[in-house]
Amino acid sequence: MTGTPFDFRHGAAAVHEATERLLVSVGKLDDAAAREPSLLPGWTRGHVLAHLARNADALVNLLNWARTDVRTPMYASADARAADIERDADRPLAEHLTDLRATAARFDAAAAALPPDRFGYQVEMRNGVVERAERLALRRLAEVELHHVDLDVGYTVDQLPPEFVHAELRFLATVKFAGHGGLPALLLVTDDGQRWPTGRPEGPPLTVTGSAHALVGWLTGRTDGTGLDSGGGPLPKVPPL
Repeated sequence: MTGTPFDFRHGAAAVHEATERLLVSVGKLDDAAAREPSLLPGWTRGHVLAHLARNADALVNLLNWARTDVRTPMYASADARAADIERDADRPLAEHLTDLRATAARFDAAAAALPPDRFGYQVEMRNGVVERAERLALRRLAEVELHHVDLDVGYTVDQLPPEFVHAELRFLATVKFAGHGGLPALLLVTDDGQRWPTGRPEGPPLTVTGSAHALVGWLTGRTDGTGLDSGGGPLPKVPPL
């Protein structure tokens, strides 16, 4: 295995840059386009934009929790999360842009305020997932980059920054799907020689080979696995993120 996980400060800077790219793309839309379907089933582009804004504030809650040791959940509840997205999805584009900029600024400030001695602090994400504070920057970066793809505005998996792709592949293999009962044993092999075992620990692994971009696209459900080689057999179904 090779590759280095994102440093928190570096990751936070990457979040800012990715958000600026997303805002440029969104700024080219109009109100009608914002209400058109996204690539996510059942969600318009407005749903995606509303989710991105609310997710930024949710991660601010976790960063503040890590900094202050005062428990602050991501969302008040699952129902409140869904209701907030539905409430904001149909807004005019200008309101989406204002909200995205404001929440991005709050995330930047909360990330900058987290001292290094709190990077290892553990917080609880949605659905009870426990996460180290230092990985929240990569978590946010994945939201911004992958949902930029979901907006269907010409930004594709192949255009994702290579540094993010390698960091996300490492996370998916070693954290998200490591030991996951819903995914058979896999050995992910990239074109540049990285090797990542993941999935169930038992059984002989299926080797899946391809570019890091193709692997991340498949593992995140953004592509159907085109460009990957699984030895002639079918690719397994990947559990939802």
